[in-house]
Amino acid sequence: MANSNAADDKLAPSKQLTAEQAELVERIKQFSINHISDDKHAVFTIYGDAGTGKSVILSKLFYDIQQLAHDKQSPLYKSHNYFLVNHPEILKVYKKMAGSQKNVLKKNFNRPTSFINQNDKTHEPVDITIIDEAHLLLSRGDHYNNFYYDNQLSEIIKRSQITILVFDHRQVLRTKSFWNIERLHHIIDPYTNDEYHLTHQFRMAASDSLVQWINRFTDGTLTPLPKDAKKDYDFRIFDNAEEMRKLIVEKNNEVGLSRIVSTSGYPSTLDGGKHYVLEPDFKMPWDQYNYTQTPWAEIPETINEVGSMFTCQGFDLNYVGVILGPIIHAEGDQIKVNLGKFTDVESLKKRADITDVDEFNRIKQELVLNSANVLLKRGVKGLYIFISNKDLRDKLLKDYNQL
Repeated sequence: MANSNAADDKLAPSKQLTAEQAELVERIKQFSINHISDDKHAVFTIYGDAGTGKSVILSKLFYDIQQLAHDKQSPLYKSHNYFLVNHPEILKVYKKMAGSQKNVLKKNFNRPTSFINQNDKTHEPVDITIIDEAHLLLSRGDHYNNFYYDNQLSEIIKRSQITILVFDHRQVLRTKSFWNIERLHHIIDPYTNDEYHLTHQFRMAASDSLVQWINRFTDGTLTPLPKDAKKDYDFRIFDNAEEMRKLIVEKNNEVGLSRIVSTSGYPSTLDGGKHYVLEPDFKMPWDQYNYTQTPWAEIPETINEVGSMFTCQGFDLNYVGVILGPIIHAEGDQIKVNLGKFTDVESLKKRADITDVDEFNRIKQELVLNSANVLLKRGVKGLYIFISNKDLRDKLLKDYNQL
């Protein structure tokens, strides 16, 4: 696979930033210098949808901060700084980069739970903590993951003089890490605050109107496909999942980093020890747990697997083939989720602090559609969609064929 497809190349601090990104990095560095000696904790929040360059900014920011930590003339000299991310596949990328960067060590990168539990033992003062994908932080205790407090963000802020985080409410995927803007502000508002909103879509070469169509679709409203949906972008709706798979394989042979991904909604069918996604003419196994240090999409053999939100969130693909499973359908112009067909039970577990049944069902529907949003925004060069529900598929195909 071409080296330019490697995730660590795309996130490297040496990557050229836009003027807006570079200005934001400088602004946050100044924010850190201004508040490093305050009596009160300080929090800087970067908001942005998938593909708006959040991780690239954090990578450069952390590299710069680590250089200042070794600069005797800097107010950040000898500062103890950490970079946290709750996504194991993304953590692999950061750790891989760390070994080749001056003053940036693998031990600077960690999972939030490990950071919190280690700090409970060492009581080491922490100056700056950067959190990528803060929407994945646990918002309740989770004994399975050895997290025994109520909220990871709250605990990280308490242990850090300055906390810098990126947040996208559309990428909240599990009830145990359920967040919205209101819940976020409840945690961060007591502290010194600043924020920035990123809006430019860097990942997808798609038109702004197609990105907006995806957002409306996954916010629950079906609108007509924009007339420029195919402009400078390979956008297609398929009537057959196998035909889509064949084209994804072709694209993978041509340019690499092209994969099939899917939402939940396919019951476990153990066949040779694997769980399969099944559609007419189509049968492929779900992604397997990735024990290697290479991100899932960069392993050549995963062209023969169906990726999930857990293996591809935060990563670029050149072409993505998205299967919207049987859980997603339409009632009129409303996109609905059939929770009775949801098969990833771990993602939607009950929460003792959300007692209203109707509210909890609304949250679960929102999380399922968030997972679709994450998958639909993976493709840099192209997005292919197959919808399991025939009525919704026919409606979209009719619209697509008129473009």
